[in-house]
Amino acid sequence: QVQLVESGGDLVQPGGSLRLSCAASGSIYSINVMGWYRQAPGKQRELVAEFTDRGSISYADSVKGRFTISRTNAPLTVYLQMNSLKPEDTAVYYCKAVRVGHIFWGQGTQVTVSS
Repeated sequence: QVQLVESGGDLVQPGGSLRLSCAASGSIYSINVMGWYRQAPGKQRELVAEFTDRGSISYADSVKGRFTISRTNAPLTVYLQMNSLKPEDTAVYYCKAVRVGHIFWGQGTQVTVSS
């Protein structure tokens, strides 16, 4: 099993910045995909940014140039630096990890962008 714990969500004004963290623990060896998704009220969960199994980074078009994903390997932690936040970025942000074909999700952290 893999446990994912997110933190960093908050209420922020438009144009502001936040940094989300996702700490992985448990059977973290062989994790080959790790990243961030989000779900706004009434909408489907969507990709924000992730490290793919091909070793590249994938970003949603809506966040390119504003968000940056990064990671540390020891401890295994993935970060999402979010700049120039917009009201449409408001959502619950979930950390995702894939290990040997199994998908694991964190509990989510709320990001609200509002004046």
